[in-house]
Amino acid sequence: MQPKKTQEKPDLFKIRLDHFIDMKHELVILANKITWSFFEEKFGSYYVDKKGRPGTPIRLMVGLHYLKHAFNESDESVVYGFVENPYWQYFCGYEYFQKSLPIDPSSLTRFRKRIGSQGMEYLLQALLESARNVGALKDVHVSRVNIDTTVQEKAIAFPTDARLYYKMREKLVKAAEARGIELRQNYRRLAKKALSRQSGYSRAKQMRRSASMTRQLKTYLGRVHRDIVRKAEQIDPELKQLLKQSSRLQEQTRDSKNKLYSIHAPEVECISKGKAHKRYEFGCKVSLATSSRDNWILGIQAHHGNPYDGHTLKAAIEQVERLTGSIVENAYVDLGYRGHDYRGDAKVNIVNFRSMARKTRSVKRWLKRRSSIEPVIGHVKSDNGMARNLLKGIEGDKINALLSGCGFNVRKLLAVFFLPLIIGQKIRQILDFKIERWIGIAA
Repeated sequence: MQPKKTQEKPDLFKIRLDHFIDMKHELVILANKITWSFFEEKFGSYYVDKKGRPGTPIRLMVGLHYLKHAFNESDESVVYGFVENPYWQYFCGYEYFQKSLPIDPSSLTRFRKRIGSQGMEYLLQALLESARNVGALKDVHVSRVNIDTTVQEKAIAFPTDARLYYKMREKLVKAAEARGIELRQNYRRLAKKALSRQSGYSRAKQMRRSASMTRQLKTYLGRVHRDIVRKAEQIDPELKQLLKQSSRLQEQTRDSKNKLYSIHAPEVECISKGKAHKRYEFGCKVSLATSSRDNWILGIQAHHGNPYDGHTLKAAIEQVERLTGSIVENAYVDLGYRGHDYRGDAKVNIVNFRSMARKTRSVKRWLKRRSSIEPVIGHVKSDNGMARNLLKGIEGDKINALLSGCGFNVRKLLAVFFLPLIIGQKIRQILDFKIERWIGIAA
């Protein structure tokens, strides 16, 4: 059924939020600047027109997702924080103070599944439109963009052969027991002991003994795999997928391509960005596009298959033009984009400081601004939830990247409304101090 509105009936026994909160607070101002009806128009088609329980208000769901990634909260903490924070309640469309949880935290998961990554782009588009309406983002800002890639790590343990063999065997044993397949031996106690010994040998730098335990765990996995294939009368799609993963895991070697790094997240890839402190990262590649002048995130999307940076350039520029409705004239990228396949109208400027001497002062200034995207990547990871992705599957990677970009833009919009108030207070304090001083001197 279509979702209900967040508008409430007048109630004499409830406290109106606008009676005790500061209406000049940055969250209140931002709530009044966002066009919330835009989401109801876009997401209305995701709900069916049938009788039944009305859906959760769209503004509440969108507002909680904005707050979650703006303040780096979890699904549970943002819902519980909603009850404690009247400004969050006003931001989500409520007129009266709420004393109970608005939804179960699992409703946020179902909402993300309902609208998908395509719907999440509307959340980013609405924030960019709000920034335009308040004059913080203009067409001239969108004409010059900085583009770079980073890695969005998945919430998985560091992949070792021994641990992967152990987890794969555990999953096959549980699947066999659920289907009534009686195994000759499940190796639970033996595998647990072998994994513990492998870890101890590895910590003690006894690598031959550690490798021996790893081979033993692989043997246990192979025996369980073959036992299921022999005794299963009918292999359903889920079990077939598990057996396929098991075969893939047993066949892969150190030099194999498309290796399996996680049992519960098989889409994870190993990406090396040449970092000294972290040689390998396990997740997916994410492309970011920011405005060169003010560092607004204009586009962000996750890419699987570990593509070359230059091959993500076309999709990044197209996303910026789609979300902002403006034309990108200049794109500034680093040397990792050499040999790109972009053939559009935008001019791609590859920053190379060796050839900077022949450039004009204006061109040099914009080329040097390319590095301003680096702290944006750091803030999106540390402050907005992209450092460790907890969402499931390939679609979860795309959704988390887009929501992290939304969280960054929300914080920038809050700063747009908050900083003038602080500056005004400082000016008033200085003036008051000077007036008091003049009065004292005159007296």
